[in-house]
Amino acid sequence: QVQPVESGGGLVQAGGSLKLSCAASGRAFRNWPLGWFRQTPGKAREFVAATSWSGSNTDYADSVRGRFTISRDNAQNALYLQMNSLKPEDTAVYFCAARQDYSPDYSYRREYQYPYWGQGTQVTVSS
Repeated sequence: QVQPVESGGGLVQAGGSLKLSCAASGRAFRNWPLGWFRQTPGKAREFVAATSWSGSNTDYADSVRGRFTISRDNAQNALYLQMNSLKPEDTAVYFCAARQDYSPDYSYRREYQYPYWGQGTQVTVSS
């Protein structure tokens, strides 16, 4: 069993930057596809970014493409989300997700494709 653990959230002004991190508690996820999702109160969780196990294939939601960068360090068993040019609409709880998958080097953007989830970290962007 693996338990993702997010960190790095906080309060930032619009236009600022934050870097989220995700580590694995329990089993390592260094060879698994990983993703970031976010959720605001009263809304469904939405896809933000995803990476294949190698990091060679990445995918982004249109709303964050060009501003956010997903990366991973498999040696450190860690996942990151660099968020630049933050907007108030980026305010949400951000979740790290993992999928145990040793198949070709794909990334996944559907919530149901990830069985393992962290507890989330709050990101608040003030205007």
